[in-house]
Amino acid sequence: MNTEDLYQLYAVHGLVDTDTRNIRKNTLFFALKGANFNGNKFAEEALRKGASYAVVDEEAYKTSDSIILVDNVLETLQKLATYHRNQLNIPIIALTGSNGKTTTKELINVVLSTKYKTNATKGNLNNHIGVPLTLLSMVKNTEIGIVEMGANHANEIAFLSEITNPDYGYITNFGSAHLEGFGSLEGVVKAKSELYDFLEVHQKKVFVNPEDEKQVARTNAIERIFFDDEIQFIEANPFVKISFKNEAILSNLMGTYNFANLSAAITIGNYFGVSFEEIKKAIESYIPSNNRSQMIHTDNNTIVLDAYNANPTSMRAALESFSLLKAAQKIVILGDMFELGAYSAKEHQIIADITQNSSFDAVFLVGKNFYEVETKNDRAIKFETFKDLESHLKDSEIKHSTILVKGSRGMALERVLDSIN
Repeated sequence: MNTEDLYQLYAVHGLVDTDTRNIRKNTLFFALKGANFNGNKFAEEALRKGASYAVVDEEAYKTSDSIILVDNVLETLQKLATYHRNQLNIPIIALTGSNGKTTTKELINVVLSTKYKTNATKGNLNNHIGVPLTLLSMVKNTEIGIVEMGANHANEIAFLSEITNPDYGYITNFGSAHLEGFGSLEGVVKAKSELYDFLEVHQKKVFVNPEDEKQVARTNAIERIFFDDEIQFIEANPFVKISFKNEAILSNLMGTYNFANLSAAITIGNYFGVSFEEIKKAIESYIPSNNRSQMIHTDNNTIVLDAYNANPTSMRAALESFSLLKAAQKIVILGDMFELGAYSAKEHQIIADITQNSSFDAVFLVGKNFYEVETKNDRAIKFETFKDLESHLKDSEIKHSTILVKGSRGMALERVLDSIN
């Protein structure tokens, strides 16, 4: 079955699912494969649960007329998404970057949704599967699409750009993330800039932070929309407070690094005609979740939970911002940073040195990588495993402290909440 014919089936209900645990009635089920699963095996189950059709790529599983056999299910899903995107007569904003993608995407969405029917990437479903699913979730009355694109190897952003065909782009920053896949910081810059390459070739537009010299230098050949110069930073203690059109806006985001994320959302909202009042209301009502820059008050302490992800750039930014926070006693709990390859030992040592040269009252470093770093004073304690940290926290009586918790997703450092009251 070709893409156009498949699209006619999709267009009846506009639903696509890839997991039989969450099948919706009259959906199209795509039997994707993974390292540890074969979706073809669940085609009949999907039909029993209400799917109208199931798409498979192994002939043995085509057991009825409701099961569609294709050469490759994933490629078929991607082609269908691009075909659908090209039927949508709407602007699509694509964003990528080393840090702040998801927060910025959510801020853009809450601002634009005050005036438009928007559809944005759910969570961080920003890869070769998530992007097609995001596009296919856009319906007839969607007025603006917002697509987050992630990558850990070269050519991925270029591929996702071809699928998405964005009208506007934004890159949050270039940082030391996924160095194992990109090879170096220069590799990160080149790979993320694939979005710029697409926008230039297709004569599209880009939003640019004028304070980021790398972004400015990389976008000379593209029509640029710079951040609004009426956006000014006021303070971050603990939440970021900014000024726009000479009026203050107090966000629920912590860390000076979120100023750029807020500026992007305000600029994009203003560009698309959202009123100042609606922009202010949207930003002040947005509360971060999913372990991203959350402030949690326990009986005895205040926890700054930023444990969704970490890389050297975001770790340094978080530590710098936390060091400026006004608090009687500050404690830092840091977990290993993943996907750094040959740079891992060096980058973990750099972060450890930063903590040692700061005025934090205590530093807890957890994970196999941090366990190998050298520390200069007894304010730092290393733990090889989370269980070791957990035991220490339960035996310690931490009170009246503000605690930063940050580490890569695989460390799941949000678990410390069970040990700190």
